[in-house]
Amino acid sequence: MIRSFFALFLTLLGVSAQETMIRETFDPKTDTHVEVTALFTKPAPAGYFPVRVKIANNLKNDRSIRLSFESRAGYYGSGLTTNSSFSFTAPAGRTVTTDIVVPTAPVGGSGDTCMITVNMSGSLGGASNTLSSGFGNNQPVVLLSEALFTPNASTLDSQVSSHFSGSSYRSSSEFSGKFDPKQTPDDWRAYSGYDSILMTDGDWANVPPGARNAILSWVRLGGQLVIYTSTGATTATLGLPQDASFGEIAIESINSSNALDASDTISLVTKRRTEPRQTSLRGDFDGGWPLQSLFGSRAFHYALFIFVLIIFGVLVGPVNLFVFAKSGQRHRLFITTPLISLGASIVLIGMIILQDGFGGNGKRLVLMEVRPDAGQNAAFIHQEQVCRTGVLTGSRFTVDAPCLINPVPIADSRWARLTNSYDSGGSFNLQPEAGKLSASGDWFQSRSEHGHALTAVLSTRGRIEATADPEILISTFEFPIETLFYQDDAGKWHRADKIERGKRFTITPVEATMVDPLIKKQAGQFTKRLRVQMMKVAERRGHFIAITKAAPAIETLPGIDWDETQTVITGPIAKSN
Repeated sequence: MIRSFFALFLTLLGVSAQETMIRETFDPKTDTHVEVTALFTKPAPAGYFPVRVKIANNLKNDRSIRLSFESRAGYYGSGLTTNSSFSFTAPAGRTVTTDIVVPTAPVGGSGDTCMITVNMSGSLGGASNTLSSGFGNNQPVVLLSEALFTPNASTLDSQVSSHFSGSSYRSSSEFSGKFDPKQTPDDWRAYSGYDSILMTDGDWANVPPGARNAILSWVRLGGQLVIYTSTGATTATLGLPQDASFGEIAIESINSSNALDASDTISLVTKRRTEPRQTSLRGDFDGGWPLQSLFGSRAFHYALFIFVLIIFGVLVGPVNLFVFAKSGQRHRLFITTPLISLGASIVLIGMIILQDGFGGNGKRLVLMEVRPDAGQNAAFIHQEQVCRTGVLTGSRFTVDAPCLINPVPIADSRWARLTNSYDSGGSFNLQPEAGKLSASGDWFQSRSEHGHALTAVLSTRGRIEATADPEILISTFEFPIETLFYQDDAGKWHRADKIERGKRFTITPVEATMVDPLIKKQAGQFTKRLRVQMMKVAERRGHFIAITKAAPAIETLPGIDWDETQTVITGPIAKSN
């Protein structure tokens, strides 16, 4: 009994220790120190990791530190990496606490783990540490509140390996990470790498208001929030919305001991309509991606380059030897050979530029949920894009909004740079700063094909508004809408076409048989995960589905010319005041 208790104590102690990434005391006399704390114990791939930085500067002059993060997917130096860094300054005699979100490495290639290494430097000393987490194939990434984690983690971990095939480097995978509801971050990006969050109704009451809004934004983007209650709480009493947009909100019963049935819990987070994010990012774009098929393929013109190389071989060989530097003039080879090589290089470069051009082109698809209700005035955006580049003069770019962006492994080809090949890799650096996102590295490479998945929450006043006449609506979107479908509260469908900003338009009743094929056609252009999410929200009454090619998208590399951006917008009809 004592031995079991001691083992449990060590286990819990190890879990808690993982939360502290750095605790560096610079001056023990004044207790001047730096604490870098991971707010979640399990980093998630292809998202962000929330970190709290506390600098207690009890000295008589200002002090600064710099934290450099490297996130890696994969083992032994292989896989994909993402680098970022943050600087902090604490005035003399002050304690400064700052929350940041650290970008984590994308999925793909051989990576089935997420590792984050932090290095601290500056006028308060230096330190480093690493956190890591492993995942089984098709395993959702889950967070459990402390109240649920402590009594259930061991049982859940012991059963999770029977549900998911584990890594070849790890004997088993952990079911979840842990978090303290009182210390939850107020940035939706902190939750973006996770599939499900499980907590009690008491935990939800302890979540700060800003963090509640962030979690609900994550839910509307597709997350699953599960609240366990022993008091019979409902979504209404907990202040949760009935409509979760692309995500799910579930209320489950639990006894006073907070004990979970392991099998039921694992089924709850796995048997969802949408597949786990890491499964989607790894597999939905790798062959059969509808947008890439629509974009089309491009052949590599081997014959033309082979012809140039043959001409080069003739010139640099026999012509050079017997004409330009014939017998008695062999010393000319030191001049003619470099000139011929330089000329051939110029010809090849010219051919590449003429064939591929500068910049690139591509196609984009956007699925957007607009919520004007409950004072949200927000757009929840998913964007898929594929492009083919020519010659690039630069690959750095800035996204003018806080967002989540992931490179996706596409079908293997002559042009593909990121695939699911075991040796696929790359550096995809991201730097969140001042509400923007700076990117560098291998996001775009010359003469390549790339796929990306983007997610964002943006403020908007765009909406479809009701009027006193139920058959007349008005659009406040700043762009025209080609076609709009609306399902009223009675389940009847209506349609309108060629809708312009600020102008009233009339909706015409149509049969469901005339709407369903068109909606399914639009949904079929997305990858599986977004297709399922679109069909889910299409079932709602009192909501619209609008289609347009004029809506703005999330912009990335400026040199890419997007041939087409098709946007599907959905959301409730806003009631006029």
